[in-house]
Amino acid sequence: MFKRSKKTRWEAVHQAREMTDKWPGVSIGRLCKKTGMSRKNYYKGRIARKRKSVDEDLVVQLVQNERQLQPRIGTRKLHHMLNDELQDAGIEVGRDRMFEILRDRDLLVPPLPKSPRTTDSRHSLPVFRNLIAEMELTAPNQVWVNDITYIRTLEGFEYLSLNMDLHSHKIVGFHCSDDLSAGGCLTAVGKALADLPEGCHPIHHSDRGSQYCSHEYVDRLTDQGLSLSMTEVDHCAENSVAERLNGILKQEYGLGRTFQTRAQARVAVEQAVWLYNTRRPHMSLQLKTPAEVHGKAA
Repeated sequence: MFKRSKKTRWEAVHQAREMTDKWPGVSIGRLCKKTGMSRKNYYKGRIARKRKSVDEDLVVQLVQNERQLQPRIGTRKLHHMLNDELQDAGIEVGRDRMFEILRDRDLLVPPLPKSPRTTDSRHSLPVFRNLIAEMELTAPNQVWVNDITYIRTLEGFEYLSLNMDLHSHKIVGFHCSDDLSAGGCLTAVGKALADLPEGCHPIHHSDRGSQYCSHEYVDRLTDQGLSLSMTEVDHCAENSVAERLNGILKQEYGLGRTFQTRAQARVAVEQAVWLYNTRRPHMSLQLKTPAEVHGKAA
């Protein structure tokens, strides 16, 4: 029934997958035997395909996110701009591969029409200048820094929105979401605002990601009396404390690994935030924890 031939491991995995689709009632063990490969290699290949799909979904989300700000930015520029974020998520994507991904998802920039357009329904999102570059902090709730980091699961990426007080280093708000919309950031900052003492109006500092520039997000902060500050030139350096927080959570508290499920990742995030806030002493805080320093001003 099946013709044996010399093949690479990945060719065998692909053949087994096709056979699984064609004959769903046939066992994996029998298919592996017929294709001349081990069950271990079959499952390893299946995990690799799933990881590849998860990686591609993140590339697409990041591209769509940037296109909210710059609808006609090209793939070469996107590859350069998104490289650091993709590496942070453990993804290696070459320029040609990015072209393939965007072509498959119909996300390549179409040529402009030859006839001039008289209207354009696209509207630019608001951005703000850096208000904290020369600021000296004396107490909590003067500046909140904000960022989004990626948590890998076999079900897809979780997007962890973080709000941290710049003086105490306490995480004052956080939320895991399954997409890159502004909703996750709104939930995170809502948690921070719920615990904000009356009369405090911290400056909200972030990069210029479309979530933080969205009208809904900006309106929420301004309605609460918060000023907005954003990075202007070197986005990583101007938001370095938030970037450092991402690294601590991934390297010291295990959020950099691949989780089996989204639910598992969200439990790990809850635990990591609690440990970071209440158990981790900081040299910059004279070996006090963020919760200790933040609580004194509460």
